[in-house]
Parts: sequence; C-alpha cells; structure tokens
Amino acid sequence: MLDNLFAGFSIVFQPLTFGLMVFGTTLGVIIGALPGMTGSMGIILLLPIVYYLPADTAMIMLAGLFCGAMMGGSVSAILLRTPGTPSASATLLDGYPLCQQGKAGKAIGIATVASFFGGIFSTACLILIAPQLARVALQFQAADFFSLSIFGLTIMASASAKNIIKGLLAGWIGLLASTVGIDVIVGVDRFTFGNIYLMGGFQLLPVLIGVFAVAQVFTEVPVLKDENRIVEQKIKMRDVIPSLGDLKAISMALIVGAVIGVFIGIIPGTGGAISCFLAYNVVQKFSKNRDQFGNGAIEGVAAPEASNNGTTGGAMIPMLTLGVPGDAVTAVMLGALTLIGVKPGPLLFIEMPHVVYAIFSGMITIQFVMLILGFLSAKFAPYVLKVPYQILMPVIMVLCVVGAFTLGNSLFDVLVAVVFGVIGFFMRKYGYPGAPLVLGVILGPMAEDNLNRAMLVSGNDWTILLQRPISLFFLILSVVSIVFALIAAYKINQEEKKAS
Repeated sequence: MLDNLFAGFSIVFQPLTFGLMVFGTTLGVIIGALPGMTGSMGIILLLPIVYYLPADTAMIMLAGLFCGAMMGGSVSAILLRTPGTPSASATLLDGYPLCQQGKAGKAIGIATVASFFGGIFSTACLILIAPQLARVALQFQAADFFSLSIFGLTIMASASAKNIIKGLLAGWIGLLASTVGIDVIVGVDRFTFGNIYLMGGFQLLPVLIGVFAVAQVFTEVPVLKDENRIVEQKIKMRDVIPSLGDLKAISMALIVGAVIGVFIGIIPGTGGAISCFLAYNVVQKFSKNRDQFGNGAIEGVAAPEASNNGTTGGAMIPMLTLGVPGDAVTAVMLGALTLIGVKPGPLLFIEMPHVVYAIFSGMITIQFVMLILGFLSAKFAPYVLKVPYQILMPVIMVLCVVGAFTLGNSLFDVLVAVVFGVIGFFMRKYGYPGAPLVLGVILGPMAEDNLNRAMLVSGNDWTILLQRPISLFFLILSVVSIVFALIAAYKINQEEKKAS
C-alpha cells in the first residue's frame, strides 16, 4: 500500500496536477463561502475542463473542490450568519456569536483547524477501509448490482426526511428520464416521439447542469440579496491561528466530530448537513462548558467543522468501492467519473489502481493546502463575500450554457439543461430534492442492465434476487431505509404540529 501511495504522491506533485489541485481547492473555498453556491454546482462548472484531463488529475482537482467547499461554508456562517453550504448550518450557532464579540478571526481559525483534522482523519479511514470493502465487492454478480442500485436510489430518496414520497417521486422521475432513447436489449425507440435528438437519451452532463446549477440561478435571481451584512472588523493573522490552550480545549470535539463525520459519510444519502448537527449535539451534551454553547463556544465551532469535513473521505468510500455516492456532491463526482470513462466499483481498484491511489494521496495533500487557504481566507473572505449577485449569477448562467454546449457542440444539450433547470426550480420550490433525480439518471441504466443480465442467467426467475445473499441483503437494507425514513418523517411532522 505504501508503494502505491508514494506513486500517488508522484502524480499529485506533477506541476499540472498540483496546480489544478490548488485551483480546485481555492475555487471550492470561494464557492463554499458564497451563500447559495454549493460544492456540487462548483464541480458541475468544472466538468467541461474534466474532459481534457487525465482521470487521476481530474479527480484530484474535483476532490480539492469538494473539500474546499465543505470548509468554505464556515466562512459565511461565521461572518454573515448564513451558511455557505448546508453542512455549515451548525457552525453559525457559535461562530456568529464569536464574530459579534470581535473574534471572527479566532472562529475562522478554529473552523480551519477542525476542517483539517476532520479531513485528515476521514482520508486515513478512506485509505484503510476502501480497499478492503472493494475486495468484498468483487464477489458481486448482476443480481447483486441491481439490488445495490435500488438501495442507492431508496437511500438517496429517503434523504428527504420531511416527505419521503417527494424523495421517491424525484428518484422515479430520474429513472423515467434514464429510459429515454434506444433500448440496448431490444433495439426499439423509447419515449423519443420521433425526435432524432432523443434517440441517444438525455446526456448526464446537461441534466446535472440543469438540476443543480441552472435551477440554483433561477432560484436566486428573484431574491434581492443584502450585500452588506458583514460585521466590519480588522482581522489580524495572529488572532486567526489557535493557541495551544484553544487546541487543548477543542481536542475532544475534534475527535468526536471526525468519528461521527466518517460514520455518517459512509452511509449513502446522508452527508455533512446531518453529521454537523449530530456532532454538535453530542459534544454539547458531554462538554464541561455546555452553558456556553450558542453564545460563542469554540467547541461549538470545532465539532461541526470536524464532522462535516469528516464526511468527505467517508462519502467517497461507497462511491469508489460500490459506485453508490454518499451525498449530493459525490453523486455529481460519480457523474464526472462516468463522463471521463472511469467506472467506480470494486474493479476500479484492479483496473485503475493509479487513479485510486492518486485520489488517496491527493486527499492528504489537499488537507494541507486547505489549512493554508483557511487561514488566508480570514483576511480576504469579507471582500469575496461582497461580490454582487447581479454579477455572479449571470456569469454562472453563461458557464452553464458553455458547459452544456461543449458536450457535443449541440444546442439541444443546452435546451436539455434549461428544461431540467426549470424542472429543478419547481422541484426546489415545492420541496422535492434534486439528488434522487440525478441518481435515477445515473443508476437507472445500471439497474436496468444488471436486471436484464440476472434474468438472462436465471431464465427469467425473479427469485434470484432473493436467492443471492448479497442481493437479499441490499433489498432488506432498501426496505429498512424507507421504513426508518417514514418513521423520521412522522416524528418531524408531529413535532411541527406541536410547535404550531
């Protein structure tokens, strides 16, 4: 393993790869700090570049953006009381009070160190767990992959905790969209309505751009943003770097947050938004300073930031080994891998080990780059956060159009991106999650192809899905995930009724 890691570092420190890694991480921090922007949108904007890069270089750049965006969300949470990403939602509970006390630099410094620790811990878990899980996954057959894809769809749909039906409907729309085009088994047209452009089906890139990026632009355009909410204060670098006393005070919060983050990240369909609140609550319950939480406790900043960055490595474990993303961002990364001809799964560790270990080595290096950028962000973040949305959103829209067009030099792909952008806008407006739809487009062909193979092997015997232990295991998990989601949705609705 060490030899493979050293080979990975040799790839990481090639001038082009290292430069793009720093670029991706820097862009991720900026995107994460801008409220309304997300890591998944940032990755989508980079997809046109990915086409012209080697697979290992492309994935290192995207991993840098993923980790940078996760940390960048804390900057606006601390300075604006507006989390740049959902994963920073718990950070503002104590980060913003620290800012009001004139300790914005200290809060950003604590968040940066916590992000670094959580990222390093999760990367270590990724390196140790992923190869072992891949060896187990090598035993998968067609029926097992079909059940796995169903599990991926149900767990992502169940992420819509308040309304599981909306999550399932969104996933169903994605599955329906994946059936458009020529059937690969029978060779007949499906849902093309005589349109030759639809014979090839909906390409993944325009769908991704539409559901995430274009829909976000449509959502933000009608909203007038208040650009001057930053608390004006001079932040000195010596106030940003935490003291030994601060590090000692947050040590337990770092460990607890990182462990929870990795555990939650491994579970598909969860992500940093869940882990940050869970870590915050756990650390608060066992802290000696629980009365300070909500009023500027540095543990209240450290725990959620260690946790949400802990999910980065954790979320990549199922994505690389099983081809099932851990959250919305890794769902987009899965799409990026598919676009450049890399198929995540157990065979990836055998067929393309250089890509896997380049990602591992890159994830380690990214954390140190992110540590430096985090400290620097305390000085420059207030200026970045003041970029007017009247300028930002048109630029993003232009990049979306260019990105969709470059796929096949076709205006039809631009039209697909706009149509799915409209669909994504109304989904957001009425509370339908976008991730299950994208997962439907990605996992739909996988489910269909493997179901066909399973039926051919078994002579159209559907019980093969129950006879295979691995297949049965994932089917049971699918049922359990939906049942638990229904229970969670019921509890949330009951609490909302009591509150009202």
